[in-house]
Amino acid sequence: MRIKTTPFHPPLLLLLFLFFLNTISTINSSTIALNDDVLGLMVFKADIHDPNNNLSTWTEEDDSPCTWVGVTCDPYSHRVTELHLPGFSLSGHISKGLLNLQSLHTLSLSNNNFTGLISSPILISLIKSLQSIDLSQNRFTGSIPDPVFTQCGSLTYINLSHNELTGQIPESISTCLTLQTVDFSSNQLSGRLPNKIWSLTSLRTVDFSNNFLDGVIPDEKIESLFDLRVFNISSNSFSGVLPDKIGECLLLRVFDVSDNYLVGLLPQSLQKLSLCNVVNLRGNYFTGNVPDWVRGFKSVETLDFSVNNFTGLVPNALGELEMLKSLNLSLNRFTGELPESLGKCGNLSVVDFSWNVFTGDVPGWVFGLRLKGVYLSGNRFTGNVEFGMAAAAAGFESLEMLDLSSNSLSGVIPLAIGNFSRLVVLNMSRNSLVGSVPSSLGGLKAANVIDLSDNSLNGSIPNEIGCAGLLEELRLDGNFLTGSIPDQIQNCSDLTVLSLSRNNITGMIPVDIAKLTELEYVDLSFNHLSGSLPKELTNLSNLVTFNVSHNELEGELPLGGFFNTIPLSSVSDNPSLCGSIVNESCPGAHPKPIVLNPNPSHSDHGSTSLNMSHKRIILSISAIIAIGAAVFIALGVIVVTILNLHVRNSINRSAAVALTFSGGDDFSHTRSPSSDYGKLVMFTGDAEFVSGTHALLNKECELGRGGFGVVYWTALRNGRSVAIKKLHVPSMSKCQEDFDREVKKLGTIRHANLVLLEGYYWTPSLQLLINEYVSSGSLYKHLHEGTEENTLSWRERFEIILGTAKGLAHLHQMKVIHYNMKSSNVLIDCSGEAKVGDFGLAALLPSLDRHVLSGKIQSALGYMAPEFACQSVKITEKCDIYGFGILVLEVVTGKKPVEYMEDDVVILCDMVRGALDNGRADECIDRKLKGDFPIEECISVIKLGLVCASQVPSNRPDMEEVIKILEMIQCPSEGQEEIE
Repeated sequence: MRIKTTPFHPPLLLLLFLFFLNTISTINSSTIALNDDVLGLMVFKADIHDPNNNLSTWTEEDDSPCTWVGVTCDPYSHRVTELHLPGFSLSGHISKGLLNLQSLHTLSLSNNNFTGLISSPILISLIKSLQSIDLSQNRFTGSIPDPVFTQCGSLTYINLSHNELTGQIPESISTCLTLQTVDFSSNQLSGRLPNKIWSLTSLRTVDFSNNFLDGVIPDEKIESLFDLRVFNISSNSFSGVLPDKIGECLLLRVFDVSDNYLVGLLPQSLQKLSLCNVVNLRGNYFTGNVPDWVRGFKSVETLDFSVNNFTGLVPNALGELEMLKSLNLSLNRFTGELPESLGKCGNLSVVDFSWNVFTGDVPGWVFGLRLKGVYLSGNRFTGNVEFGMAAAAAGFESLEMLDLSSNSLSGVIPLAIGNFSRLVVLNMSRNSLVGSVPSSLGGLKAANVIDLSDNSLNGSIPNEIGCAGLLEELRLDGNFLTGSIPDQIQNCSDLTVLSLSRNNITGMIPVDIAKLTELEYVDLSFNHLSGSLPKELTNLSNLVTFNVSHNELEGELPLGGFFNTIPLSSVSDNPSLCGSIVNESCPGAHPKPIVLNPNPSHSDHGSTSLNMSHKRIILSISAIIAIGAAVFIALGVIVVTILNLHVRNSINRSAAVALTFSGGDDFSHTRSPSSDYGKLVMFTGDAEFVSGTHALLNKECELGRGGFGVVYWTALRNGRSVAIKKLHVPSMSKCQEDFDREVKKLGTIRHANLVLLEGYYWTPSLQLLINEYVSSGSLYKHLHEGTEENTLSWRERFEIILGTAKGLAHLHQMKVIHYNMKSSNVLIDCSGEAKVGDFGLAALLPSLDRHVLSGKIQSALGYMAPEFACQSVKITEKCDIYGFGILVLEVVTGKKPVEYMEDDVVILCDMVRGALDNGRADECIDRKLKGDFPIEECISVIKLGLVCASQVPSNRPDMEEVIKILEMIQCPSEGQEEIE
């Protein structure tokens, strides 16, 4: 039997052996790689703080990290490819451990508390090697380094928004051709956009909003952005016109250029944006009519043209926008009537036409659509308010915000107003409405605000008002209401504002008002209230204002709580009130003692005679008092009448202007639970602007720019000028309560050498400070921009130094640090008096971060105290004194703190100190000073300036000492020693 054998093939065996070796090698390599990923992530974890223990599944005992929270691996190689840890409350620095993850292409660490410089080598390496990186909503600082984009590899997505980044956007970003999304919003970036940024033809999202970027928008190749979906450069300082070809980006869904300084007409190419959902142009200086081609916005849902200079009629073409949900045309100069065609926009939810020049009746379609918000305030609408049958089927079920204030509406308030079951805010103030306050207001179960002030309403306040149980603000002031305050008001337990002033209300103040523990603002002044103030009112712990002046109240003022420090003006003109506040002692409550005559046999004649004499004296005095009282009352009636008219007009004007600043992101002008609202607070009385709302932030009236914002000039109706500072929003407090608290503190400061803060306006996106206008400009202008003929004399300079010192000393007494002392922040009034301005603005920053603060006041180069650069040294008033010392040297020498020569940089402080050491201090005195002036006095002031500018904070005198020294220098006859 023959056995068949298989031939032996050495090559095949060799291949099998090599395959075996390769498999072993691959397994070992994979194991090593897995260990590298575990090691890298454990190093990363060791360098961060994880307060919520979210990374508890990460343990070094594991062979693979692929099951760890936030980790995604490739299913074949088992290498880590994605790391997602958003919102884990992680903090610390990003360590080099992540560099071990050689297959990582996506990193998301958003919404944590990571810190460090964005320019650290680790972050640069990560950005270079990744396809997608999201570091948004952390606390990274520093500037974006240029090398990041020189070798960006395959980077398609980068999000660095909501950090604290500074500096410019690198030009090298234009070389990163794979980029699809760039989001650098909500930082402190400055400078211009790179000229070639639109060469990134793959861009889908561009968001540079909420920064300090300026210049014109580059228009080169912008039409080549075929894939662009989001274009957002809002809340910056861009100027010029919109690029003509911006509409060639046909796929745009969001186009937002709001809150800049853009001018001119709208480019016609915009009509091609038929796919755009959001078109936001608010807060610029666009002019002309809204063109009919807006009908091309077929997909637009939000259209915002507010706060511009648009004129003319509202085009009927807007009625063709079937997808439109939100339309805002407020704060422009539109005229005529609202087009009926808008009634065809069945998806409309919010319309804001406030503060224009619209006329005619309130159109019926406003209540016929299922609108949630209607804002028509500040126009010239006339006629009666009529809801019609259509409203019963639509508006009654949907409307939440109704603002018809500041128009010329007449007639009565319809009883049907109570059918708006969802209404949160009702504002019909500052019209000519008559009749009674309808009892149907009790049907507004959801209402937070009811404002019917400054009309001609009569009758009593209905008891049914207590049925509006969620009411927070009730404003009925400035009417002709009678009757008493209803006891049912106690049912409005959330009430914070109760304003019933300037009416004819009588009766006593209900004791049950003391149950409204949330009350903050109560104004019952200029009525006919009587009786005593309930002592239970002292339980109102949240009171800020309680005004019962100009009534007929009597008895003792309550003692305790707010009433221990109530201003005298809040209780004045109540002749029968007594207590320490009104400086009138209250009569004793003890009964008169019974006096028995111990000698009844004595004649009563003398006694009778004495009594008659006493009565005659009393009668004489009484007659005099009566005559005086009659004259006083007559004068009082005249004065009160005049004051009443004045107060009514003043409040009308103040209230009317409260909405003219509206700059919030929504369209609400009054508070509601779900939206922010514009809030104007004036510390100095009336504010009606002669230029109207459109010139308040007119670039032609710009006075100057600084680290914290731009200053504009405008005039009040009475002819008085004011300066309005528009704060840079990204750096300022986003919390209204914080902003209110800090600005009100500054508003209480009064001094002849300080610029008066007259008021402020706040919304999340627009923050204004209203300051006293100082006519003669800044000290900087007088020193460095004036002619030799108009140069300041020595005596003028000395008085400016002394006035500045007094103003700064008062700030320090009020526990306010200026932070930004420099000659451009010292203003000169018409009499030559110095006034220090821009004080305390750093307190409005969300946190007093050294890096942010130094960035804000970088224009103060040379004035900044050296301790700003040292994180371990506390910032105190001594920093202001350093800046004051440099300013003193600037005033005496006429030179800037830092001057750049062709081949040198001259530091004023060092130059003056060197000259003084060499006995040549007189050579530093400004050569523009002419005539005879005391050189020794100048040198003494120079020495004081150098002492104030000492490098060691403890060596600097405080401002009270500075004032005494200056007064000694001015009066050497007192024998005081010269400063050494």
